[in-house]
Amino acid sequence: MKRREFLILFGAAAAYPFAASAQVPMPVIGFIGVTSLEEWKRYVDAFHRGLQEAGFVAGRNVALEYRWAEGRYDQLPAMAADLVGRKVNVIVAVAPPAAQAVKAATRTIPTVFFMGSDPVKLGIVASLNRPGGNVTGVSMLANQVGPKRLQLLREIMQAGTAFALLVNPTNPNAEPDVAEMRTAAGTMGQPLAVAKASTDADIDAAFAGFPQQRIGALLVNPDPFLLGRRDRIVALAGRHRMATIFHTPEPVLAGGLMSYGSSFAEGHREACIYTGRILKGEKPADLPVMQSAKFETVINLKTAKALGLEVPAKLLFTADEVIE
Repeated sequence: MKRREFLILFGAAAAYPFAASAQVPMPVIGFIGVTSLEEWKRYVDAFHRGLQEAGFVAGRNVALEYRWAEGRYDQLPAMAADLVGRKVNVIVAVAPPAAQAVKAATRTIPTVFFMGSDPVKLGIVASLNRPGGNVTGVSMLANQVGPKRLQLLREIMQAGTAFALLVNPTNPNAEPDVAEMRTAAGTMGQPLAVAKASTDADIDAAFAGFPQQRIGALLVNPDPFLLGRRDRIVALAGRHRMATIFHTPEPVLAGGLMSYGSSFAEGHREACIYTGRILKGEKPADLPVMQSAKFETVINLKTAKALGLEVPAKLLFTADEVIE
C-alpha cells in the first residue's frame, strides 16, 4: 500500500491506528485486499466493527498490516509471502485471488477469507462444515446468484434487449461463472454476449464493441477489480445508455441502475469475528465456513428514469433501498 494513502486514512488522528508502540507486544493481523484502501474503506470500517465485537481494537491490543494490490492480481503472491515472512498471527484474505495466494504461501498461519464464491470448488477448503487445515472464512454467494441478477434485470428491460456479461478473466471464478450464466440465459431465451476485462483499456474496448452488438443491458460479474472500476463502468454505461446490475450497492450509488447480492459489510464483520476467535485460541479447522444469508437489493430510480425504464412496482416494494 502507498505510504501517503495509508497516512491519510490511518494516521494518528484516524479512527483505526495502524500499530502501537513496538514496546508493547501484541498480535498482528495481516490483511490482503485486491483493490485499494480508498475503494474498500466501507468494508474496512465494517471489519473494524467486527474486531471490536470480538474484543480487539487496532492499536490497543492488536496491530494491523495492510497490503493492497490495487487491481494487480499478479502482486498477490509476493504480498502473501511478505506477510508470512513477517510471521503475522492471522491473515485475512479478501476475494478468491488473495485467498489462493495466501493458501499457496502458508500451511500454518491461520487464514480467514472473505469471498463471494464457493471455496470448496476453488480448493480453498476441504468442505464448508469441516474446512480442515489452516483456512476458514465467509462465503457470500455473490457469484452463485448471477442468474437471479439476470432475472431481475430482465424484469426491467424491454423484451428483445440484448444483454452482456462483463467478467475479469484473471479471476478464478470467471470460467465457471460464464458457463453458469450462459446456461441460465439459454434457459430464459435471453441473448447474452460475454466481454472480458482485466485492465482499464479492456473496459474501454468492451464498451466500444457493445453498440455493434446492440447491447442494452450489462451484468457486471462479481470481481474486486471491476468493482474498483465502478465509476468508469457506470460512466461508460450512461454514455451508451445501457442499464447495469452489480452485486454490491456502491456502483448504484454512483449511478448504476441496480444491485443484488449478499451484504459485503455484514460479511466483513463476520470474517473479523472469526479472526478474533482465532486470536483467542480457536483453530480454523474447527470453525465451519460461514455463508451469509443477508441479501440486499438497491435500485437507482433516477437512473431508470434517465434511461426511459419503468421499474415494476413489485420490485420497488421489495427493494431494500430506492434512490430517487
